[in-house]
Amino acid sequence: MVKRSWREAKVPTAILAAEHDHIFPPDQAKQLGDALSAKSEIESFVKIFPGVQHGWTVRYNVEDELAVKAAEESHSDMLNWFIK
Repeated sequence: MVKRSWREAKVPTAILAAEHDHIFPPDQAKQLGDALSAKSEIESFVKIFPGVQHGWTVRYNVEDELAVKAAEESHSDMLNWFIK
């Protein structure tokens, strides 16, 4: 269940989530995305990265092609969000 505080969001919000995450599971990320997208007055962006675990953007095996690609993509998404 999405906490009430998320439903009261008033600022642009971007969430980059991992497919395998026991702290913030993908189903919660999807619920959050639905709650945020229902608020047309604020911009939001929610993306779930397949095949990665919590912390994948900073703690990944540089020899794992999928991990490197996901980290680079998330870094690009984050920078584009801030530029926007």
